[in-house]
Amino acid sequence: MVSMGNCLKLHRKRKKALPIETVFNLPSPLPTWPPGEGFAKGIIDLGGLQVCQISTFTKVWVTYQGGPDDLGATFFEPSLIPDGFHMLASYGQSNNRLLSGSVLVAKDDTGNQDLLIRPVDYNLIWTSESLGIKQDTNGYIWLPVAPEGYRALGHVVTNTEHKPPIDKIHCVRSDFTDETENQTWIWGLGKESNANELNCFTIMPMNRGPQQMGVCVGSFIAQNPNNPSLSRTLLACLRNKKSNYLSSMPNILQIETLFQAYSPLIYFHPKETYLPSSVNWFFINGGLLYTKGDESNPVPIEPTGSNLPQGGSNDGNYWLDLPIDKPSKEKVKKGDLKETQVYLHVKPMLGATYTDIQIWIFYPFNGGAKAKALFIDIPLGKIGEHVGDWEHLTLRISNFTGELQSVYFSAHSGGSWVTVSELEFKDGNKPCTYSSLHGHAMYSKPGLVLQGKGTIGIRNDTAKSKILMDTGVGFELVAGEYLGNSVVEPPWLNYCREWGPKVSYDLGDEIKKVGKLFPGFEKFMKSLPKEVLGEEGPTGPKLKRSWDGDEV
Repeated sequence: MVSMGNCLKLHRKRKKALPIETVFNLPSPLPTWPPGEGFAKGIIDLGGLQVCQISTFTKVWVTYQGGPDDLGATFFEPSLIPDGFHMLASYGQSNNRLLSGSVLVAKDDTGNQDLLIRPVDYNLIWTSESLGIKQDTNGYIWLPVAPEGYRALGHVVTNTEHKPPIDKIHCVRSDFTDETENQTWIWGLGKESNANELNCFTIMPMNRGPQQMGVCVGSFIAQNPNNPSLSRTLLACLRNKKSNYLSSMPNILQIETLFQAYSPLIYFHPKETYLPSSVNWFFINGGLLYTKGDESNPVPIEPTGSNLPQGGSNDGNYWLDLPIDKPSKEKVKKGDLKETQVYLHVKPMLGATYTDIQIWIFYPFNGGAKAKALFIDIPLGKIGEHVGDWEHLTLRISNFTGELQSVYFSAHSGGSWVTVSELEFKDGNKPCTYSSLHGHAMYSKPGLVLQGKGTIGIRNDTAKSKILMDTGVGFELVAGEYLGNSVVEPPWLNYCREWGPKVSYDLGDEIKKVGKLFPGFEKFMKSLPKEVLGEEGPTGPKLKRSWDGDEV
């Protein structure tokens, strides 16, 4: 066991500062937002409960081991809280990234003054005092005991064994709260999945989508297997109960300014063959509509898609395809970067305290995949090829300030959120994105991402090259349900069938050919989503699960 004195010596000997010791700031100042109702005003009204976002902190306790990259974590309490507002939770963050988080503080703006209340007591969840870990002092994590009819939204972290002052934190009336679930692992002494150790996770509203009213506080939950009765106590999040909850959302002029400020730059691989285009370019250059039962008579598509079937479901009765003649087909396959336009879908998230701007990119063709087994690259022929590839990015923007908070990078049937402090920026506050060779999956950094398990997987190769697209140069706002009639959706957006035909080869035979050369590879390939294999024609943006929900 390491003594406290030795821990402090080890701490002093650290040659390199921890990332969290630097506060992250966007590269460029924020623009002046056009005038509007409640967007970027600093305070959002949840229906009598006012909240604001605090990103200035006082450090309370630091541990230097455990958690992601075994660099420990730091726990804070919000500082510079405006008059009349109250702390709802402490803040915790892993030490392996720049300090960039925030927590909400709240003020009761009703006449009854019964939305916020002090806890009646605190229960000690966990303490580090008996552990031989590297830390600046002992740490203590407390759970507020809420009065009946109220709920706690976060823990209090202290560096003394004494209970926090009773007015340190406030609980919220239950009808202004919602259910939560664990999200990102912040800290623990073992692995994230180690149920025998304390683990701390960020928490988010359990139900998330444009119609869901759960509001993220920015707090964390500590789960201690040695204190299971307290660890099972779920912390709540806030709930937006304002009748006009959309008043904090940006208007069209503000959306355009936001996107010009944060429009991502997309780098394509230097060997990329299949580039994006606008949907209109695809139609004008020979895109065809096929009907089941009348396959010999495909119909040219009007430039706006006005002759595409509208609504309905993906019933297999219609699909799109490339031109029939070979020269036109090869031309359209390659796309046209100069004619590319991205399409924006804007929606409220987390009880309209955030705005998500989904950026949809259309590729006329998705190239064949390449696999990697140990040190050998394996061309997969036609596997992965398909017509009509839709990819997307999502910007998550704070409605308190208009600041970019994180970006979602879609990759095949999944993807991942990357917090703003871990992004690469260019030309001001524009995040850099890397599109994988032929497959067009989106990543925040260049290099090889292997999709699979162990030493076998599908290659996703990305690299910085001169083939670059600024999404802010050509974009169209195609959907924003909360904006009502201000946004007219183009006909092609409501085409709910497939944007490409089913594969025209025997996928099973193709997989078996590769499987004979590499044992175990056939089983791996069959475990991949159909979208990755190109087995089925892809559907358009409105049929993706993230359109009406959160990114998963």
